[in-house]
Amino acid sequence: MAFTQLLTAELPKGRVLTDDESLLVYGYDGGTWLSGRPDAVVNVREEEEAVVVLRLAHEHGVPVFPRGAASGLAGSAVPLGGVALNFATMNRILDLDEESLMVVVEPGVVTADLQAAVEKRGLFYPPDPASLKQSTLGGNVGTGAGGPRCLKYGTTREYVRGMRAVLPGGQVLRDGGKYLKSATGYNLSQLFVGSEGTLGAFTQITLRLIPKPPATGTVLALFPKLDDATAIVTRILGAGILPSVLEFIDSSCIKCIEEVTHLGLPEDIDALILIECDGQPATVEAELGRVTGLCRQGGARDVERATDQDDRDRLWKARRSVSPSLSRLRPSKLGEDISLPRKYIVPMVRRIREISAEFDVLLPTFGHIGDGNLHPNLVFDPRDTEEMAKIEKAAEALIKSAVEFGGTLSGEHGIGLLKKAYLPLALPPENLELYRHIKAVFDPKGIMNPGKVF
Repeated sequence: MAFTQLLTAELPKGRVLTDDESLLVYGYDGGTWLSGRPDAVVNVREEEEAVVVLRLAHEHGVPVFPRGAASGLAGSAVPLGGVALNFATMNRILDLDEESLMVVVEPGVVTADLQAAVEKRGLFYPPDPASLKQSTLGGNVGTGAGGPRCLKYGTTREYVRGMRAVLPGGQVLRDGGKYLKSATGYNLSQLFVGSEGTLGAFTQITLRLIPKPPATGTVLALFPKLDDATAIVTRILGAGILPSVLEFIDSSCIKCIEEVTHLGLPEDIDALILIECDGQPATVEAELGRVTGLCRQGGARDVERATDQDDRDRLWKARRSVSPSLSRLRPSKLGEDISLPRKYIVPMVRRIREISAEFDVLLPTFGHIGDGNLHPNLVFDPRDTEEMAKIEKAAEALIKSAVEFGGTLSGEHGIGLLKKAYLPLALPPENLELYRHIKAVFDPKGIMNPGKVF
């Protein structure tokens, strides 16, 4: 009996899809130019259904590729044959525990939906990847997703307190819980954060919440000189201020944004910095006043401060428009995700410009400059073989430069298909060997998201 027939026989009607349209649309992730094709798609709605799939897949040696909204950019959710195991249909908030400041969710809950649900109760889930209106929490945990608020609040990793995950063979792993401290055994939940579906598949995730800050304020600063813009991070943090957001957009991005949105951004500036502070109203007011002064002293030509929510939304529109605006330059883009010590931000941004000139490629750059996570974007036409050759060389140069500055390959997107060839640049061989041993413990037949990371 064919494997899809085995799945169909044991799962509820309609869960298994094998039509050409489904196999096509479930073959992509947010990177668009990285693609594959599964042999079947399974939409699971209950943990027991995931158990069936992973039990049968283990018995028959069939690859399984867990996925949610597939908004990732590194190819982590791209299926290479086998079964695309879709968790987007497991999307319930199971337990919102206000007293414990914890929430238990299924992996298909959309990040923005969770944030809206907890904020109605005066609570806050800070991780905010750019894809938050689409991305699911299972994917966020699987890649260790971040976002603009990471400087103050940390990435998804800092909020994972427990999980349930189905392992190959169908065993359900339970770890952690709704408590803040534990010195009891290995922290398996944290081992699974950033594992990109290579160890098992989440069916429940326990996340920590915090009280919602009562006030938030936003400032947009325009800098004629790139070095002044990138140096403002040290000025602000050195003054004892910890913003919730410190975002950077370079001149190439600004030109693209202005072409699409017509926000009135001057195109003769070299960079803009978006800064946000949150907390008690009096504290926010004082910090924004100091931030405004530091920006002006540090070379900003204009500093604008939001006066209300509509004003905040207007200032944020530039940052939120970056990715869609870049699509006007070329059909595809490779959104790099390098992370490095803050003291090397200025030389790395200079190096990005050198690489752009050296390989004659477009490299508009933005990112979470406060925590050293930059997103140089290589935009290209995948049909142009000459351009693609230059893009590959430029991408390698970017990664090597980040490592030379003491950084690493990814701050929040993961390794997936996109960066696995470069992993030995960032990690010693003994680490990679240990990773393989760990994977073999959880996945002895190598069926979980094969071809990714390693």
